[in-house]
Amino acid sequence: MSPDSINQASMNQDRQNLRILEALLFAASQPLAESSLAELMPDDVDVAALLGELEAAYAGRGVNLVCVGNRWTLRTAEDLSYLLRRDVDVSRKLSRAAIETLSIIAYHQPVTRAEIEEIRGVTTSRGTLDILLEAGWIKPRGRRRTPGRPATWVTTTDFLDHFGLESLDDLPGVSDLRAAGLLDDAPLSLGLGLELPVASEPEEADDSDSDD
Repeated sequence: MSPDSINQASMNQDRQNLRILEALLFAASQPLAESSLAELMPDDVDVAALLGELEAAYAGRGVNLVCVGNRWTLRTAEDLSYLLRRDVDVSRKLSRAAIETLSIIAYHQPVTRAEIEEIRGVTTSRGTLDILLEAGWIKPRGRRRTPGRPATWVTTTDFLDHFGLESLDDLPGVSDLRAAGLLDDAPLSLGLGLELPVASEPEEADDSDSDD
């Protein structure tokens, strides 16, 4: 086989791999990790390079390839999302307690139920965590290495996806919250009994024992 034929065959295979990757992302019901995509692709395929190529190909189009929490998904271009948005009646809105609890978990994770209650200043019912768990926005992540080994909670990829965040780094900071009128200039309080995390690191959780 001539060098030109070899090059052409390689280009055809690369194009086919790109088509396979595109089809997998299109058919997925939720964002996929690069490792999951690699398991579904032919052997020895550089999935990272293909994702970069596909991301560039979709840039500026009506659908974009985006990375959400280290997982990849096809999503309507942000500047066109208003065309697809519609108002719907929500059968059950999140309670104030659920909103506060979700905010605390987002900013302090991993966090235990007792720590949530300490920040809020009131008891957190199991039902509040169940609502957030059912929505797919939080999940258990191991247990504290403290007496009683309480379960810790973290947010999920669905949480990032629902609120349009690529990672937790995109959560609004102090200046953003103050600019939006959600944070006073005084203590770091959201006005709902919430406090933003300080610089100290939370105590490590033991991932070896999850709370199923």
